[in-house]
Amino acid sequence: MKSIIHRKTLLSIVTLIVLSFFSQVVLAQEIPSPEDFFGHKMGADRKLAHWNDLVKYYNQLGESSPRMNVVNMGKTTLGNPFLALYISSPENLAKLEEYRLMNAKLSDPRGVPKTEIDRIIADGKAVIVQSFGLHSTEVAASQTAAEVTYDMLTRDDSEMKRILDNTIAIMIPCFNPDGEIMVTEWYNKTLGTEYEGSYLPNLYHHYIGHDNNRDAYMRNTVESLYGANIMFKQWMPQAYIDHHQMGSYGARIYLPPYAEPTRPDGDPLVWREMSWYGAHMAYKEEENEKAGVVNAAIYSGWGHFGFHWITPFHNIAGMLTESASATLATPLYIHPDQLEGNIHGMPKYEEQTTFPNPWPGGWWRVRDIVEQQKIAALAALDLAARNRETVLKNMYLKASRQTERGANGDIKAYVIPADQHDPLTAVKLVNVLLGQGIEVRRSNGEFVHEGQVYGQGSFVVTMAQPKRGLVRWLLGRTYYPDNSYTRDRDGRPIRPYDMSTDNIAEYFGVRADPVKTAVTGNHPALSQDIDPSGQVTKGQNGYVIDGRSNDSFTAVNMLWDNKIKVRRASVTGAGIRAGDFIVPSSASTTVLNQVAQQTGVNFNALKADLSGNSNPVNRQRIAMYQRYLGGNMDEGWSRLLLENFKFPYATIMDKELKAGDLNKKYDVIILPDDTKVRMTGEGWEDFSRGHPDSYPPEYRTGFGQQGIKSLKAFVENGGTLLTFGQAGELPIDEFKLPIRNVVEKVDSKDFWSPGSTLKMKFDNTNPLAYGMPDDGVGLFIVNNDVYEVIQSKDNHEIERVATFIDRDVLQSGWLVGEEVIAEKAAMVSVGMRKGRVVMIGFRPQHRVQTHGTFKLVFNSLVSR
Repeated sequence: MKSIIHRKTLLSIVTLIVLSFFSQVVLAQEIPSPEDFFGHKMGADRKLAHWNDLVKYYNQLGESSPRMNVVNMGKTTLGNPFLALYISSPENLAKLEEYRLMNAKLSDPRGVPKTEIDRIIADGKAVIVQSFGLHSTEVAASQTAAEVTYDMLTRDDSEMKRILDNTIAIMIPCFNPDGEIMVTEWYNKTLGTEYEGSYLPNLYHHYIGHDNNRDAYMRNTVESLYGANIMFKQWMPQAYIDHHQMGSYGARIYLPPYAEPTRPDGDPLVWREMSWYGAHMAYKEEENEKAGVVNAAIYSGWGHFGFHWITPFHNIAGMLTESASATLATPLYIHPDQLEGNIHGMPKYEEQTTFPNPWPGGWWRVRDIVEQQKIAALAALDLAARNRETVLKNMYLKASRQTERGANGDIKAYVIPADQHDPLTAVKLVNVLLGQGIEVRRSNGEFVHEGQVYGQGSFVVTMAQPKRGLVRWLLGRTYYPDNSYTRDRDGRPIRPYDMSTDNIAEYFGVRADPVKTAVTGNHPALSQDIDPSGQVTKGQNGYVIDGRSNDSFTAVNMLWDNKIKVRRASVTGAGIRAGDFIVPSSASTTVLNQVAQQTGVNFNALKADLSGNSNPVNRQRIAMYQRYLGGNMDEGWSRLLLENFKFPYATIMDKELKAGDLNKKYDVIILPDDTKVRMTGEGWEDFSRGHPDSYPPEYRTGFGQQGIKSLKAFVENGGTLLTFGQAGELPIDEFKLPIRNVVEKVDSKDFWSPGSTLKMKFDNTNPLAYGMPDDGVGLFIVNNDVYEVIQSKDNHEIERVATFIDRDVLQSGWLVGEEVIAEKAAMVSVGMRKGRVVMIGFRPQHRVQTHGTFKLVFNSLVSR
């Protein structure tokens, strides 16, 4: 009898194996490989799959495989589909929402019983998000994603089964579809010509180009919004890996962890996890005989607050892979003596413990990148699958311990008072915090804390929450480390990877008070973004709009769109401030209510007659200079700023600028932060891929002396030339302005400010600084300008609008040599015959993040 049962059992097992085998054969037949679908392997020489075709491929895979859900999250900036791929076992995908809710409790376990936590750890799935193709000229990753996806849907070995059973893989197969399309089409256009492999002449994101991974916390673009919603609000994964490319002449691939210096205040486990994942990735690369793999080098732990560097403060093991680049999709030959080390953790290109197998040189292809990226991507999933319960438990521990640290730390909370210089901008700051999944509470009434009275509607951001590390860096004063990790052997500062501070309260000009005792009382948590609505109250003499509000300029632009005239107060008194906008009583109340509803701006009753103490303001015809050479990110960000606040503008390029007679079409011309060499095309010291001659003739840029002559004539005939950052050096040098940039060519050991907020005073009696506070900060980055007025007969033509204070200039970041800039000008206006040059030496609109200095831009764009 036992023999019969045994034979029946054996027969059943064999039958299941056979059926499983045939089902996999059928599945493999239904699911085309990338090579079958596209006609070539991913990463094949001189071949790039176009995003439109990749979308078709993913949709076909999603229809054919029960292992993947394809989610179209919406349209990109230019209207292309943005996809997220959810890959797991069919059983897990059937319970996706259940696992999402379980995951949410691990990421914020406050109030969740320990027994439930234990059950989630036992039954939950590790969630791993990976993104590809964020930087579009780093062409391999968008190709890699297709091959990784295919392997996950068709492989049936024990390793892949373990991954599918124990993890939920969320893939963003292309973080910048618009750029993937641009670069692929550009590469194909130049293929076979002498310009094959040249950079795209324009930005590869419509607005922000390479800066798209600096937008994780602000979410200024829709692509950032999609990614942030997945990672910071919907799923809160246990790990995140962003796949990139770097320069061609070093290691073949960088893998976690980061090099020194690190940014403090993350949970220690998150840093250990990055080393853990990175070691497993590197092991898998070596197992597959991939040479040139380095860990803990090149990329420091203190980076920009883009997706992979902000995630550790969300308690997510946020990681980066960086592969050496080819020439877009064209192979590149590299000689052994061209290979070099890096100042961070890899001083020479030679064997070391974190780089045990140097690559010897030779041909380097996109296919090489695809293979090593695929190994790294699957290795991260493999480690999480093998250690699912540990990964889930760590998420709980990190969240719990960070909450405890916040409760016991010196700073217990940040209070954002309702009474702000610009209350609507304070609301925007709160919405940024909410977009990161940070808990923010709002008071239902007035309260007193630590002797300070806070009005109804004030906000409380407790440190006793899982994301307390993130709160600390977004709201707390910051000092970048100055030590052996941040200076070279000669004592010169090593430039941080990006900013030396990311304090958005300072960027926004919003007061956020750190308090040392817990805030108690009736302060309900906000569950969604705040959408303020303004009020309209008619007065005897019309309406007044607060000129201190950035959004007042949006309102004014909307009024102009509706042919409503606007004046601006020129004196302070009778409840009115210089810079407030005056709207006539004859304005349509229907229009005013629509504007107030959309902008949140209040139209208050104007009682006094200000006709004698106000001036008409009219819409100016604005142009912004745009060049090729890969585009100018500051120009793209500036376009986005103007559009956000509804300023109409035109783009002006070399041909039109050189033609002259600019005053017929424009009142204001903006030169975004840029070098004089890149604007004029003159003075290049070497030939490289970024040189104008490396592009086809129709894409070469530089307006030369003819453009300079046209700009000078434009100003002298009554125009306003507005410059940001080092763009001011062009009019200083070429117009012979009596201004000197005091930090030009100063050794970095004597002056250094790499993305720091610096204290300055604003002359808010000057119309260029109307609405600004008396004192504030500006964001100063490397190569920005600081101005000194040279003695001349034209002293009276120069107005100092913003001036650095006399001492203790640093608010947050890193500043060396404050005495070089103390009491020097940060913003000046120089009269030239009928016109003027307005030079803002720092970036007042940096990445559409520095709301606190936007008005310096806006005031320059309204009539004089």
